[in-house]
This record gives sequence, C-alpha cells and structure tokens, in this order.
Amino acid sequence: MYHKKSGKRRNIIIIFFLMAAFLAVLYFIMVNFLVSAALVPSFMEKLEAFERITDESYEAQVQTSDIKVNRQISINETNEWLNNVECQRITAKTYDGYTLVAEEFLADEESHMWALILHGYTGWKEEMYPFAHWYYGKGYNVIVPDLRCQGESEGDFIGMGWTDHYDCELWIEHILSLDNNAEIVIHGQSMGAATALMMTGEEELPSNIRAVISDCAYTDAYSMFGEKIKQWFDLPAFPIVDTACFVLRMRGGYNLKDASALYAVKKSSTPTLFIHGDEDAMISVEMSRQLYDEAVCRKELLIVEGAGHAQSQDKDPVTYYKTIEAFLKEVMREQQG
Repeated sequence: MYHKKSGKRRNIIIIFFLMAAFLAVLYFIMVNFLVSAALVPSFMEKLEAFERITDESYEAQVQTSDIKVNRQISINETNEWLNNVECQRITAKTYDGYTLVAEEFLADEESHMWALILHGYTGWKEEMYPFAHWYYGKGYNVIVPDLRCQGESEGDFIGMGWTDHYDCELWIEHILSLDNNAEIVIHGQSMGAATALMMTGEEELPSNIRAVISDCAYTDAYSMFGEKIKQWFDLPAFPIVDTACFVLRMRGGYNLKDASALYAVKKSSTPTLFIHGDEDAMISVEMSRQLYDEAVCRKELLIVEGAGHAQSQDKDPVTYYKTIEAFLKEVMREQQG
C-alpha cells in the first residue's frame, strides 16, 4: 500500500514538472513571438503589424486643420527642394556586419556645419527630409540615415536607440573623414531622439558634436516596451518585458534596460534642446520633462501646445524652427567664444 501511494505521488510530481516545463516552453515561445512582432520588421509585415501600428499611430495623432495644412506645405516645399538638390547615397558597415544606408546632401557653399538627422521607430529616412530641407537652407551639410533594420538598412532587430547609437558613430566618422573641423548637430525624433541622447552619454564622444535636438524622446526602451506590450497585445508588462530582455540579449545582442536616454543625459555635456508636444499620446510629454530635469548639460525645453507625437514642427513651425535656430546660434557662439 505504501509503495502504491509513493508511486502515485511520484507520478503526480512528474506530471506537474512536465506541465510546468510545457508551460515554460509555451511562455518563451510567446515572448519570442512578441519580441519579433515588436522589433523585427520582416516579421511585423507578415503579421500586418506595420499597417496596424501605422493606423493606430494616425488615430492617436492630433487631427486639427492647421497641422494638416502645415504638414502639406512642408511636404510640397520639400518635394520641390528634392527635385533640384544634388544628393548621394552613402553606406557604412556595422561592427556586426550589416550595411547601413544614408542620403547625403552637401551644401552649395563650403561649410563646416553638419546635421545628422535620425528618424523614429519603424520609420525611414525619407520622412525626415523636411528637416534636412530646413538645415540645408541654413547652410548645413546633411546626412539622413535609415537606422538599422529599417528602410534600406540591414539588421536583425530594431535597436530602440541602443545598437543605433553605436551605428551612428559610423556616420560621425564619415563626417570627420570629410571635414576635421565639422560642427555637428544631431537632430532626432522619437526613437531617433533617444538614439541621439544615448550618443551623448558616451565618454569618448567627439568634441565636434556641438548640440542635440531631441524631439519627443522616450526616457528608456524598457519602459516603452512595457507600455506597448500592454497597448498592442493587452498583456502585463511584468514579467514579460524582463523575459523579453533575456530573449533579446540572446537573439539580438542587447538588453532593453541598456537603452536608456535617461541614464545618458545624467552624464552628458552636450547642449541639448528638448522638444515635445503636450498632446503626445504615444510618448508622454512627461518623459521629455524628466529628461530635461535629469540632464546635467546646457539645456532648454520647448513644449508645443496642441501637438501630438512628432507633430510639433507641423503644429507651430515658426516657433519650432526659430527656437532651434536661436538655440544653435547661442550654443555655437558660446563654444567659439
């Protein structure tokens, strides 16, 4: 009788561990799926996630007539500029063997001013051309890349700013190979802004990088990933995001917790202008306020009333560009004097 009970208990324990192992495998498969669904564009396309994210992003935007009109004016002026400007496609090879692609616009007259312009999550270089148009009109040489795994650039996973901030060092090296006296401004939007901020946290940042324009950056990828897991898949952030960090480190070579613009600005000495729309439904304006508060560099903050995510330049283009121009002029004057 004792042996029968002992055998039953042993069988129950075996069944329990088998079920636990089965559930653990299912859980890791699910997390792998979520990581791919959020960070691998080719996988996202199969799921039609790009279209869904685009639709949701549009619905979350402010749809006032002034934004629509200003946006169309910007597009029209940019297209006219593109029809007349000379540019060239340039490439760079990453440390892990991927080819990155960028478009380079060299100023008509010799200039030591350079702008590196960075797009956001699931974006592409072409959507940043209105900014390239503005900087070019101010006498800047401009480079607009596709960040890894997006647009024409190769990659395994979207970098959420972390792998990107290393990749972008290649474009800085390219600029310095052409112009040792380059004065570089990095202008990023959303994930591109977070990328720029992460660059400023590096100890060996070239002194040629004179300023950063951070437009609607997030504080850190870990927090953003948690928010999107809840928003897109209706799943709890914990413990999924922590497991995703482990999976991504194994598959993509980086940890979401490393991708922190907030940590970077606490070490940065690069003058930074933080910009955010107060009606941003994708990245809270409080994130830029927190970045601004924690930054130890020379800094300014512009909150644009009535602007949604990445809409500040269309909501109030005059204030947006005048603030950038004034900030850069003052920073350059201070650094030169």
